[in-house]
Amino acid sequence: MPRAGRKEAIPINNIYHLIDRLERLLNESWQIPLSSYLVINEDDYLDVVDQMRTAIPQQVKKGERIEQERDRLVAQAEEEGERILQLAREEASGLVDEHEIIQAANQRAKTVVERAQREAEALKGESDEYARGVLMALDEHLGVLTGQINALQMTVRNGLEALAPPRMAAPEEES
Repeated sequence: MPRAGRKEAIPINNIYHLIDRLERLLNESWQIPLSSYLVINEDDYLDVVDQMRTAIPQQVKKGERIEQERDRLVAQAEEEGERILQLAREEASGLVDEHEIIQAANQRAKTVVERAQREAEALKGESDEYARGVLMALDEHLGVLTGQINALQMTVRNGLEALAPPRMAAPEEES
């Protein structure tokens, strides 16, 4: 008696089991004498065929779902990969631009520092020359002042000597 109402999911490895059962049914069947025909248990045969009809479409559908999911995941991974690659390109481009800006700023800073050093050296030379001139003028002026002071000192000493009381002659000189 066929079991047409039976509809349970059978894993793919059980399909191989069902094929093995069909083969066993053929091997266990009776051969009609003087012919190539076999007598098979119809209920067992129809039961296996019914189970195969149930299992195969489910396995095919499951395989199709798995393949669709795989395709979806591959497409999603490719999109994510493209997005990451684009972000990496943008970041690399930004880093290159930033690196170029930093190099330009460093070069500009170096140029400014070099120019400032040259100007500082020139100013130092000019200020040294100015200081030398001022000190020489002061030295000359001090020389003149020193002469005037010496002259004034001489005048003061002469004045003091002129105003000094006369000296008394020593008694020895008187005799």
